[in-house]
Amino acid sequence: MSPHSDPAAAASGASLSAARRSRELAEAAGGAVADVLVVGLGATGAGAALDAAARGLSVVAVDAHDLAFGTSRWSSKLIHGGLRYLASAQFDVAHESAVERGVLMERTAPHLVHAQPFVLPLTPLVSRGQAALAWAGLRAGDTLRLAARTARATLPAPRRLSAVEARHLAPALSPERLRGGLLSWDGRLTDDARLVTALARTAAARGARILTRTRVLELTAAGARIRDELTGEEGEIRARTVINASGVWAGGLVDGIRVRPSRGTHLVLRADRLGPLPAGLHVPVPGETNRFVLVLPQGDGRVYVGLTDEPVAGEIPDVPEVPETDIGFLLDVLGSVLDAPVQRGDVVGAFAGLRPLLDTSGPAGGTRTADISRRHAVLTSPDGVVTVVGGKLTTYRRMAEDAVDAALAARRLAAGPSPTATLPLVGAADPATLAALRAPRRLVRRYGTEAAAVHALAAADPRLGEPVLPGHPVTGAELWWAVRHEGALDEADLLDRRTRVGLVPEDRAAALESARAALGEAAVR
Repeated sequence: MSPHSDPAAAASGASLSAARRSRELAEAAGGAVADVLVVGLGATGAGAALDAAARGLSVVAVDAHDLAFGTSRWSSKLIHGGLRYLASAQFDVAHESAVERGVLMERTAPHLVHAQPFVLPLTPLVSRGQAALAWAGLRAGDTLRLAARTARATLPAPRRLSAVEARHLAPALSPERLRGGLLSWDGRLTDDARLVTALARTAAARGARILTRTRVLELTAAGARIRDELTGEEGEIRARTVINASGVWAGGLVDGIRVRPSRGTHLVLRADRLGPLPAGLHVPVPGETNRFVLVLPQGDGRVYVGLTDEPVAGEIPDVPEVPETDIGFLLDVLGSVLDAPVQRGDVVGAFAGLRPLLDTSGPAGGTRTADISRRHAVLTSPDGVVTVVGGKLTTYRRMAEDAVDAALAARRLAAGPSPTATLPLVGAADPATLAALRAPRRLVRRYGTEAAAVHALAAADPRLGEPVLPGHPVTGAELWWAVRHEGALDEADLLDRRTRVGLVPEDRAAALESARAALGEAAVR
């Protein structure tokens, strides 16, 4: 097969490309009135675009940057079942999280979300009373799974581990005074930015216009004045109803919205620094009853270590910086359970995301961001613009559904109920179908049913089958696919979001030439 014959995705209408963007931006700004305008193409915004399009509405969705440019690419890559919310008595949030986790794992994105085992090591820093409390919490979390009707085959039961079993699952643990561990399971995304890409492409397949590099200059209930960031040209998009899903930047578009960003920092380590990790780790933060540092093996030669929860003041940056205090904190907590502590020089990358928490405090604030509820809020301005803030990645679908419901109510538009709880995303299929695909398992976990087409590109052209840098699994075929089908417009889109090569600056520099080659080749075909 020729690598330029565009298999699978093109016929489905789910392909995003520079040519499609240019055409649909001209159409959107050409005077026709869309039913729904969505601002922001993170998980919630892309989810709202899909929700509205799936109800049969005409949709335009815009972002000043790229898909998953903001918070949605900086998460822990976990689909939480809501255990931490039980500890703070947020039972409705916990149940909602468990339900949405099951939706993703069993119906809408089983190729992207899988069961991840975690070991909580029982060291001298964890008293027997704390261990008993943690075990009770894990059992309660399993009850949440049952209440959400998620199958036991999807998420195994928690269990106690001996010290030998704990070190078998996490050999890097220090054996000294290790008395055992607690094993639990949760949902884990192959990659959060890939989830957003799948959402946007699924919306596009249902007719939504997905317009990246399209900045909103002014937002009203009747649409937006916009600027094409590639050409500088300005125009107007008209819509019957408007949803502001711009995350931490939401207050800059609609008056009266107050967001308290909370910074979550992760470190990136080479996998060989910690050795084999069949399971992730929950490392208790000393002096805290319900905070943990997570160790998350990625399967691509890297391990993430996170996360912090610190308030952020001042202007919101496009890309948050990682302070040395966060790095030191994470290394200190991680070192408390390792046989050989990780040094600062072992940190090859770091990233931070800003959670858009709704500020419900008084003018003086005073509440730690770690204590602010992760409930989402849907707010309608006096002129009818709907803003959705708060929440978390796990519940993006419910947030999107609620936002669309509110937007329809605000303008008295008619549409049926949301179908997204049972609507598979691009690449989704049942486990048997995914297992039977003739493609490497790594590709199946990133592309689902499209993995065979990506693999065929690499098989047809040896150049595309080569890794983009030594020792990393991403190939040229994945970059080419991202340009032709996933809306990647430049090197940053390719390296920082469609793949995550860019999380390690050294790797990013080494892969830059491959990214430029993919963009150039795709442009002339």
